[in-house]
Amino acid sequence: MDKPFDCLIVGAGPAGCQAAILLGRYDHRTLVIDAGYGRSTLCRSYNNILGWPDGISGEQLRLLGKFHAMQYGVQFVEDQVQTAEAKEEGFLLKGSKGDVYRGKLLLLATGLIDRLPDWPELTACLGRSIYVCPDCDGYEVADRKTIVIGSGEAGAHMALSLRLRTDQLAYVNHEQKPLSPEIVQQLAAKEIGYKEVEVSQLLTERGGYFQGVRLKNGETLLADKAFVAFGGNHVRSELAEQLGIECEPHHHIPTDPRTKQTRHPGVWAVGDVGVHSQLATIAMGEGAQAAIWMNKALLSDT
Repeated sequence: MDKPFDCLIVGAGPAGCQAAILLGRYDHRTLVIDAGYGRSTLCRSYNNILGWPDGISGEQLRLLGKFHAMQYGVQFVEDQVQTAEAKEEGFLLKGSKGDVYRGKLLLLATGLIDRLPDWPELTACLGRSIYVCPDCDGYEVADRKTIVIGSGEAGAHMALSLRLRTDQLAYVNHEQKPLSPEIVQQLAAKEIGYKEVEVSQLLTERGGYFQGVRLKNGETLLADKAFVAFGGNHVRSELAEQLGIECEPHHHIPTDPRTKQTRHPGVWAVGDVGVHSQLATIAMGEGAQAAIWMNKALLSDT
């Protein structure tokens, strides 16, 4: 049997890569297992990260993180982890092709996947002119004509949260899920235009720049920017649930705020799979935070 790794990290987004860098610098034998697809792979530009005033794409950030961690001996493999088991010596993970990975400690940095319509024009715009997080990118729509495209009250709440940034707002309820009378009144009081109709096409120009939407009723709405808010995002906490970790109602993994350790001994969770405000910068901080305490745990066993 191969010697187990000191640390297994599932996920190579900002959180997983930052943790890997520190664990590598601690000289721990570390393996990162990544499916190659996630929220960070879709973002064309993070605009609020220290050192990148002109923005950096999620793919580039991930690639730089991988190369950085590899300088310290961290290994990477592309695989989709299907199962996780706790063993006496640590943890056993199985990948989609039957590969087995063993490690003393486990870090879950599996993130989440936003529920988005399958519009061919959408991906090129994400992070450039269409956004998902008002904390990350509310700044980008300041005083700009903006459309929120969403579903029911998830989209309505997004529109209301952006009202402090711009007074040129419209909300298109693409899935036409009903709103409560109170929410309808709030939209009207904030002078947010409301359309309960399906979007048939995003209007974009080359380079990922949003220009508006064409609605199924034939109407066209023009705008500079957009947010999408459909609710029902897929939080990738299945591995935690397999280990018997009780998750929050929306499937996020609760952790100790100081250490980022879960309720299961030897398991940590960081980034968007956890309970936090879903900024890449916070995810990186949590990755570093978890790595510090994973190092302490490994040292205490020696």
